Amino acid sequence: MKRFRAASITFISVISVIFGCNIYFLVNLYNSIRADVEREVMAAFAIADVDDLWARAEAARQAHIKAGQELHRGEISAAKDTEHGELVTSTHMPGGTEVSERHSLDGSSSFTSDLLASISRQFHSVMDPYVPYNLPQLDSLFMLRLAERGINVDEIAVEVVDSLGTIVVSNPRARSMHHSDTFMLPLGVSGYEYRALITPLTWHIARQMAGVGITLLLLGLAFTAAFTYLIHTVNQMRDIERMKDDLVNNMTHELKTPIAIAYSANDALLNFDTAADPVRRASYLGIANRQLKRLGALVESILAMSMERRNSLVMKMENIDLIPFVREIATAQNMRKEKVITIDVDCPEGEVVIEADKNHLANIINNLLDNSIKYSGDRVSIKVVCTPEGISVSDNGIGIPASSIPYLFDRFYRVPQGNTQNVRGYGIGLYYVKSITDKLGWDISVRSRPGEGTVFTIKFNYRNES
Repeated sequence: MKRFRAASITFISVISVIFGCNIYFLVNLYNSIRADVEREVMAAFAIADVDDLWARAEAARQAHIKAGQELHRGEISAAKDTEHGELVTSTHMPGGTEVSERHSLDGSSSFTSDLLASISRQFHSVMDPYVPYNLPQLDSLFMLRLAERGINVDEIAVEVVDSLGTIVVSNPRARSMHHSDTFMLPLGVSGYEYRALITPLTWHIARQMAGVGITLLLLGLAFTAAFTYLIHTVNQMRDIERMKDDLVNNMTHELKTPIAIAYSANDALLNFDTAADPVRRASYLGIANRQLKRLGALVESILAMSMERRNSLVMKMENIDLIPFVREIATAQNMRKEKVITIDVDCPEGEVVIEADKNHLANIINNLLDNSIKYSGDRVSIKVVCTPEGISVSDNGIGIPASSIPYLFDRFYRVPQGNTQNVRGYGIGLYYVKSITDKLGWDISVRSRPGEGTVFTIKFNYRNES
């Protein structure tokens, strides 16, 4: 068992380390995916910004046309400066306004991103002072560009802030977005920035990682189920091993009673002049013979108990005259010398015939009498009452606590009471009694109070003819 415990601890430790590594890599994967998603969001933000600038410029041109004014479109030009290895972008606005920027062609950064950012800054520099922001339009364009990249969010609110984070142009949608991811996009030389509030991207990333996460979860559940089943199986095997040991110990304990009675009868034959008293000699020899028969019956009962799990226990039913049968058992038990024993058999006149298995019925009565003798003081008074309806065995022993009575007939159960710990037993006797009475179709009950004794009652009128 120690080797199994050590192997189990090692196995659990290894599995824990493996799952710890998986969680570590899962976190790294999450961070990597989040970085990719954030780059996609910023790319969509930049494109949506340029789209918005063109839409605002076109709206301004249409407004001037309606007002009878002519407003020419601006121009964007790009020229390569081979001498310096740079690309020069210029934005020409009506009225002669021109803004230009230079971009290195050495490949140190993304040329496309730099070019797009440059065009955006130039547009904002020449247009923002004259054309108002259209934040609802930018919100819609931004959400559209995100959807094109497979990023679906519930809400977007873009507002304009200065370098200190103070809101310059507010967006009413932003008031309800208390928990959101924030993205910033510079607008140009003015120092203003777009601040986009987006529904948290965690669920979008979680959906992308769902396959890996579910697989890892199922793997963990499979390992847990397998190990739980293994532990359950090992515990069952350990219980079976303990049951075998208890059965051997209990068999030794149960065999002591008939041996002690047979020994007492044999001792009387040796120490008394039984030759002058043939009746006594015959009585002692009969007692010894009956106890030897009981030994054989106990062995048979043990075999029957082992066969009971296979549902192959067969009862040898026969008619039994109950009164002499019980008296004979009581007489044999009365010969035990470990304490002062008084057994009173109270039976009606005439015959009380029942149908039962003689060996098992003897074992039932002997078990009940043996428990009364064991769980009592130096003197025990037992009363056995026989009627056509049943048998009751009462004593003046130490009694049983009320909390233990519901478990009294469970296998291997022993009453947890300090003054009974010196009594050897393994809790199988009453389990056997309950098993046989159930097999016979009878009912058994118990009444007891600590210090006032115990009464076991068997009723025959529950016979199951099937």
